[in-house]
Amino acid sequence: MPTLGTDKLSVQLYTLREALTDDVDGTLGRIAEIGYKLVEPFGFQKFFDGLSSALPKYGLSAPTTHSSLVDADVDDVLAAAKELGIQTVIDPHTDPARWQDADDIAKIAQSLNAAAEKAAALGLTVGYHNHAFELESVIDGKHGLEILADNLAPEVILEVDTYWAAGGGADVPALLGKLGDRVQALHIKDGDGSKDVKKQVAVGDGSLPVWDYINAAPNMKYGVVELDDSAGDRFVAVADSFAYLTGKAA
Repeated sequence: MPTLGTDKLSVQLYTLREALTDDVDGTLGRIAEIGYKLVEPFGFQKFFDGLSSALPKYGLSAPTTHSSLVDADVDDVLAAAKELGIQTVIDPHTDPARWQDADDIAKIAQSLNAAAEKAAALGLTVGYHNHAFELESVIDGKHGLEILADNLAPEVILEVDTYWAAGGGADVPALLGKLGDRVQALHIKDGDGSKDVKKQVAVGDGSLPVWDYINAAPNMKYGVVELDDSAGDRFVAVADSFAYLTGKAA
């Protein structure tokens, strides 16, 4: 079975949002104990002080983060990311209503391109992360996410959430092939593929062909484990996902 190394395997901290809100240090300590070397914060400015002390304490780094960029004042976000050692800031969500028209999608791309210019001055990059609606939108035979990619500056990357791409009706390996080298990160999730996030489970315990997705993005720098929710203990799911993806499962 293929495996991912710890230099590529990350975990989206939204998965453990309740624990993180209560205790940043303790949460990152548990993540490091599992074996992760990388994390992907969300709302990182809210947790900035805790992250800045706990990341080096536990030998963790955060190469990517989620933070709003589209039609936002990005200067403070980018400066804070630079200070924390983050390399890529990824917009995690936009208004689904903006994905029904190609011109509206192009405007989202323009906002990301503008943010990318500011990021480049700091040695950073920016990107975009999808949910299902960017794939449910099909205009002239193209998924909305493909239209976005067509309008992005070359330096803007994509983090494809494979679970939601499949849930939005995309043939995920084919989509990743079309998006090509722009795909620098994947969100790796498992479950039954439905929109009931309580049905999400540890990677390897569901029905999604996660290795087909990973293999379809050969230039992926980071595979990010995430559960939007789960009926079970999400810390256990994060640990089981790590074991499965690194080939250390019992």
